[in-house]
Amino acid sequence: MTEFLIFEQDGPVVILTMNHPEKRNALSGKYQVDNFERACRRVNEDTSVKVVILTGAGKTFSAGGDIFAMRDKTGPSNGRPIDIRNNYRRGIQRIPLAFYNIEVPTIAAVNGAAVGAGCDLAMMCDMRIGSEEAKFAESFVKLGIIPGDGGAWFLPRAVGISKACEMAFTGDMVEAAEALACGLVSKIVTADQLMSASRNLADRIALNPGHALRLAKKLLRESEHSRLDTLLEMSAAFQALAHHTEDHDRAVLAMIDQVQGTKAKTSPP
Repeated sequence: MTEFLIFEQDGPVVILTMNHPEKRNALSGKYQVDNFERACRRVNEDTSVKVVILTGAGKTFSAGGDIFAMRDKTGPSNGRPIDIRNNYRRGIQRIPLAFYNIEVPTIAAVNGAAVGAGCDLAMMCDMRIGSEEAKFAESFVKLGIIPGDGGAWFLPRAVGISKACEMAFTGDMVEAAEALACGLVSKIVTADQLMSASRNLADRIALNPGHALRLAKKLLRESEHSRLDTLLEMSAAFQALAHHTEDHDRAVLAMIDQVQGTKAKTSPP
């Protein structure tokens, strides 16, 4: 079987491509979960990586769960209720945990429909850029089920509780323009510009020191549930580490040179 998740690295940027376009990149098997976990672990272990871009091959980002498996009561929906609970915990729920714990910034390049678990997968990324063909649906309710993969946690953090409730309770499709208006994505571009726009953002991020990116992301993650005094204590400790790096020293000297050069150009003769 074709590898589901293609891992490509170009310098500090990793591109992960879901590569089952004939199945609309549906998330239906344990091997796909294994692919995601392995990729996330590989990123965390390689300190040269600074940014990850996630996208889908073909015209669909990801169609989410396999409705045929739901009909046949196979895959995650197989067995007694206790079995199904364990299927989710030991299966697809490993993806949000793996993605949440990626240490570097992540960008979803949403090339088409992101439905159900596919919508939630896009929300697991820190940033999202969509093509004009991108559309989103938190569609579980239309199948009489609920977001079993963490969507109820990720979606409100992306769009706010009111819009998240609207999407979860109606299951309606959100087209590209509305996705931009409500903050599901930060930018909409033409289909042929999607990867170049995503790469441009990744390259701008990757200009910065890798350790600072990883520490900053960790602080942002902790801010979602920490008290202010706890976060300030973590910030002080992380800052102490950052101040004693060669990257910091070089950046300070470069900034001083830039400021002094600007002053020299603007000073009167």
